[in-house]
Amino acid sequence: MKTNDLRVVKTKKALYEALIDLMKDKSFEEIKVSDICNKALVNRSTFYAHFEDKYELLAACLNDLKTSLQEELNKNTNTNNLKEYYIELTKLFLNHIEEKRDDYLAIAINNRNSILTDILYDVIDNDITSHLKDDEEIDGIKIPRNILVKFYLGAVVNIGITWIQNINKYTKEEIISYLTALLPDIYK
Repeated sequence: MKTNDLRVVKTKKALYEALIDLMKDKSFEEIKVSDICNKALVNRSTFYAHFEDKYELLAACLNDLKTSLQEELNKNTNTNNLKEYYIELTKLFLNHIEEKRDDYLAIAINNRNSILTDILYDVIDNDITSHLKDDEEIDGIKIPRNILVKFYLGAVVNIGITWIQNINKYTKEEIISYLTALLPDIYK
């Protein structure tokens, strides 16, 4: 079957949504293929026509989440001012979390493993690395590019994870205002 076949797209979407929905209440390890099929209203044979097992389905879901995050971050074209770049990066990241809230919550809450963190670190690390071309001099100290990348990577990812865990405690605007206050104005 062709992957752009509408039936295939609908079936995979139903399976993705069923898995995410089940992960809201159970850990991934507790979920069975039969649970996914029942929730998606798909026969087991149809499931196995598309995926070898639930792990392959999870990998496909995570890959889609990762790809959509990369696409969102690619909208950040501000490379002239690093402070504005980091603020825009965080805005785009929080927008993505808000748009894919159910996915993030399902993966983060009942699945206390590093899957989500690994995805976030990978995508955001690549984005920051591509925007930082050289070492930076701050207060007369030359800071290596890789140290800057890891510093801002940790800040952005941890802000996002904190927001996921406390989504009703802080608004996106509050998070951005805190970030704006924390980032120095030395970047031009």
